[in-house]
Amino acid sequence: MTTSRLITDIIIHCAATKNGDSLFRPHPNGGASIPPVALIDDWHRKRGFKRSAEARKRHNPQLSSIGYHYVIYTNGASASGRAEWEIGAHVAGQNGRSIGICLIGTDKFTRLQWATLAELVKLLQRLYPRARVLGHRDYSPDQNGNGIIEPWEWTKICPGFTVADWLRGDMKPLDGHIFEESAN
Repeated sequence: MTTSRLITDIIIHCAATKNGDSLFRPHPNGGASIPPVALIDDWHRKRGFKRSAEARKRHNPQLSSIGYHYVIYTNGASASGRAEWEIGAHVAGQNGRSIGICLIGTDKFTRLQWATLAELVKLLQRLYPRARVLGHRDYSPDQNGNGIIEPWEWTKICPGFTVADWLRGDMKPLDGHIFEESAN
């Protein structure tokens, strides 16, 4: 679903969680497990994020606070958070014109996550052809004014890899950033 908002940026994030942890959690009352999108929604609620009543009425009413538009699970599934027409809450000063995607993990992601990320970004690029694809850390201030956000200038590691390298590599998984189950 496209939006009437002007989308200039597609921003990739990480959940800053243990690599390989699916974030599926047992429900305290038994039954179905709590999915990662609901867990992130709770984290965002505790940080004071809020979705409008109208937005909740129209899309994902069970999610009161999530700031991202999409969350990509370790199994490669993607879940929607906010609707694309809804302003996100994922990069201060950039939310009104961006779509936020969050990968579960910190700096190593499953091959299924990498594949889903590539598919989702390609779809969003078709919908919003003028949008740049950046990582959250690419919005750090350029402290020395050289036009390059260098590692020492990052205010966050998020998403734990250099998005420009991933794009230059034709959206293939980046060496050193692939989570592989250890054989025990």
